Amino acid sequence: MPTTKQRLQVTETDAVKHALEVAARRWPEVTSRSALLAALAEMAAERLEGDEERRREERRELVEKYAGGFHYPPGYLEELRRDWPE
Repeated sequence: MPTTKQRLQVTETDAVKHALEVAARRWPEVTSRSALLAALAEMAAERLEGDEERRREERRELVEKYAGGFHYPPGYLEELRRDWPE
């Protein structure tokens, strides 16, 4: 089928074959291995995006938990910056 989109070629390694078999059980109505591979890619992207959001939320919670928790003596920053080049 003609397309202007980039095509990808994937070698069916043992791991890819296994993934396709699992996908075929999940989506028995999908008979094309290419369509199964595309469905797996879409599902993986959703999962990865969810993982990214969870990690961002965990970092946000840690920042909020420890915000303002560190106290430095008066003049600390000025002392630290004394050795910095102008």
